[in-house]
Amino acid sequence: MAKHQKHAKLSKPGYGEFHRNELAILGTNCAAIRNLVNGIIQELNQQYNIAYVDTEHNGSAINEDSVLTNGGSVEFIDKITYRSISYKHSFNPFQNRVLFNEQDFVLVNGNHFIAQSQVIVIDPAKPLEKKLEKLTNVQLILLTDDVSSLPDYLIKHLPVGFAAPILKLSDTLAITTFVSNWLKQKLSPLNGLVLAGGKSERMQTDKGGINYFGQSQRIHMHELLSAHCAQTFISYANAATINAEENLPAITDTFIGLGSLGGILSAFQNNPNTAWLTVACDLPYLSAQTLAYLVEQRNPSKMATCFMDSDSQFPEPLITIWEPRAYPAMLQFLSQGYSCPRKVLINSEVELLQVPDVADLQNINYPEERDRVMQHLQRTS
Repeated sequence: MAKHQKHAKLSKPGYGEFHRNELAILGTNCAAIRNLVNGIIQELNQQYNIAYVDTEHNGSAINEDSVLTNGGSVEFIDKITYRSISYKHSFNPFQNRVLFNEQDFVLVNGNHFIAQSQVIVIDPAKPLEKKLEKLTNVQLILLTDDVSSLPDYLIKHLPVGFAAPILKLSDTLAITTFVSNWLKQKLSPLNGLVLAGGKSERMQTDKGGINYFGQSQRIHMHELLSAHCAQTFISYANAATINAEENLPAITDTFIGLGSLGGILSAFQNNPNTAWLTVACDLPYLSAQTLAYLVEQRNPSKMATCFMDSDSQFPEPLITIWEPRAYPAMLQFLSQGYSCPRKVLINSEVELLQVPDVADLQNINYPEERDRVMQHLQRTS
């Protein structure tokens, strides 16, 4: 008898306490940790959005005129060059992950908080012997200037075959190089999604099945995306609409009645740890060169990478690379009553590109438009 499962089995994003990419630094005093963090941020802030998690060390009280002192729960202050938000309540990991969603990585003072990966400092003044339970995934070891070898207790604790780099705490450049390379290795893979779940009411026939290039448009688009993606899927509204003869990997909508947003969200639900290159199936003018340009210009530090539309007024959601951080953002838009992917792009930090050829963005919705495409392809073949 099958075991009863109370809740739906979902693929979970690879989060830690704060983020997908987080490093706790521990093993030395808090001032040294902050100095190291500031050095890393100064070197890498032009490439990455970086957050730091620490605790207040001087125990300062809330100002008497603060709304928190007077019974308020949240105080938001626009300080012109930055914004300050003060909360009275504490955060749990679920709230932390939303708060840090737009960051590329989070550095954590490991003396006070835990993270899924660690950088440890060997400092005789702050031994790690009583904190070994925090060392679950050590990525880097740093030695203070007066240390030349690892202590025996640490050697015994580390797993067999452990081979993390060992650097000097004072070598900020080497440390930042390590962090940068570590982040590059954690870049999310790219999957492809051909959006073919529309009803094709205006075309009066299945747009994904139209033969422009000697095969269905679904197969054609699948081949274009597969040149750049680890896996490519066809997005269908439901199982009944799948074209089994094409034998292409499919993802059916689990977010029903939301159009293209439902297809994208369903893909993220299927795999929330990959970026998704989503392309509508009704773009017969889309060239391999334009698609390659989009992939080459991918900016994983943004929510998405996309083109401006043909009028250069708004982001074009029909051809877009959505980073994993877009998934929770889309769900937040949906919770506020918005199901338009373009609305998400307009109101998020995205990499906006000018398309090499505006004609590539022309989607085909009517029979007369289809016929003009056929005639164009015959003339140019």
